[in-house]
Amino acid sequence: MEMKKRINLELRNKAPEEVTELVLDNCRCVNGEIEGLNDTFKELESLSMADVELSSLARLPSLNKLRKLELSNNSISGGLEVLAEKCPNLTYLNLSGNKIKDLSTVEALQNLKNLKSLDLFNCEITNLEDYRESIFELLQQITYLDGFDQEDNEAPEASEEEDDDDGDEDDEDEDDDEAGPPEEYEEEEEEEEEDDDDDEAGSELGEGEEEVGLSYLMKEEIQDEEDDDDYVEEGEEEEEEEEEGLRGEKRKRDAEDDGEEEDD
Repeated sequence: MEMKKRINLELRNKAPEEVTELVLDNCRCVNGEIEGLNDTFKELESLSMADVELSSLARLPSLNKLRKLELSNNSISGGLEVLAEKCPNLTYLNLSGNKIKDLSTVEALQNLKNLKSLDLFNCEITNLEDYRESIFELLQQITYLDGFDQEDNEAPEASEEEDDDDGDEDDEDEDDDEAGPPEEYEEEEEEEEEDDDDDEAGSELGEGEEEVGLSYLMKEEIQDEEDDDDYVEEGEEEEEEEEEGLRGEKRKRDAEDDGEEEDD
């Protein structure tokens, strides 16, 4: 698909001045030049034209708000001075996979005062001796070259920065949790603890009552056995007394009978 048609497709019925991001990757340039892109895209902040057979930036429109420009895997070999003129506020520029060979070509980027990240990966210039030291010396405004700073620290990805922001929000939520539960929650906890204490006390009391009841029953059984023994003993004593009484009366009668016989 040609670049002009691709731009119309990407607009999706929006006016060019409403678009802040435009991705035109893998479309086709006619004669290696930009087509269909003009000054009406004045709000554009991010533009990607990777692998579009681009060889010239001469027809790049003025995009004063553009911050990020992707031009990887094209055939650009020079003419970079146009960038400082048309896109003076660029902070990120990707020229990897192009035909940039020497430092003099890159020197034109010195006028991009806000440029922080430059990518020249897979360009012939990277084969130069002391390539990284030379670029950092030539473009002192940049922080990252091919994704790393001068101390070989990797550049943060946009997604990682977003994750960091989310992490900060999560930390805030954790801090709120550590600050303690609301008062209503504390009151509910206290009520639950009181109920638990009452339940425990009730269960202990119930156990105590069971123990008292068992001991009482055991005492009653023992007492009943003792009463039965006493009753048996009392009955035996009464029987013995009756038998003695009967024996006494018998002896008395026998004595009387003997007396009567002697009188005769």
